[in-house]
Amino acid sequence: MKARHEEEEKKKVMEALARFDIRYRKYTREAIKIATSYFSSSAKIGVSMTNDVFNETKKPVKAARLKVIEVLSCMRHPNMVLLVGACPEYGCLVYKYMENDSLEDRLFHRNNTPAISWRTRFKIAFEIAIALNFFHQTKPKPLVHSDLKPANIFLDRNYMSKISDVGLARLVPPFVADGVTQYHMIAVAGSFCYIDLEYQQIGMLGTKFDIYSLSVILLQILTAKPNIGLTYHMERAIQKGTFSEMLDPTVNDWPVEEALSFAKLALQCCELRRKDRPDLGLVILSELNRIRDLGSDNKDTGGIIYGESPPNSGF
Repeated sequence: MKARHEEEEKKKVMEALARFDIRYRKYTREAIKIATSYFSSSAKIGVSMTNDVFNETKKPVKAARLKVIEVLSCMRHPNMVLLVGACPEYGCLVYKYMENDSLEDRLFHRNNTPAISWRTRFKIAFEIAIALNFFHQTKPKPLVHSDLKPANIFLDRNYMSKISDVGLARLVPPFVADGVTQYHMIAVAGSFCYIDLEYQQIGMLGTKFDIYSLSVILLQILTAKPNIGLTYHMERAIQKGTFSEMLDPTVNDWPVEEALSFAKLALQCCELRRKDRPDLGLVILSELNRIRDLGSDNKDTGGIIYGESPPNSGF
């Protein structure tokens, strides 16, 4: 039964690829083997809930469920990792290479990478929110990423952030009424510590799921600390007047007042009840844009190039 199901999935993928030939390059089984050194662990650059990410000569390959091709083929956004091709034989998606690896890699200085300046961090946060807003406004059905975390946010050579693992995203089904952006999920979505607490209780997936995940990411951008218990520790630090001690010490020129505003916004985004979390388009984007603009006039961060993300991008 499993083999039959996989064969049916492969057939659907081939049909999807045929329809979108103009946008996709088909990679052969042999090309994928060579690109990943036969799926060697030394070529692996990341792991997500259901996928492994490999790298060789700037062509990472992600093993994923290929039925998402039809969705991804319609999506283009400057803050989303570009899907450039696929290998139906292996069930692989090929994404554009990101020179500065993931946000997680950079925050935790893997491979002895230098610290990211506060200006770049504020810019990255704004870009993540821009991409989320794009997903949530897709028509006719909103798209919920459902596994947003620093490991799924990549940085190109100019430190522009690109959200990946969109293949795990959920489209809100057509039976959901207009204006309602949540529905019941049986399978568990998300990664530990980034999962919406209300979702854990009632199993209802909606766009505010991503807002909760965003809150944890924003706090990690400020602190470069592990996600476990981070919201609690941040709340305590603000209450005790020790907020500045929570900031990533590898950055020595934090604008503390703006960072505090940033942290308070993040804490609003992780309210237990979804209805208490701020609106992404009206509140979160506006505040992150204001904070980002603080550093836009002073671009002296060691070769980091600042790029502007168009606020509105279509398919």
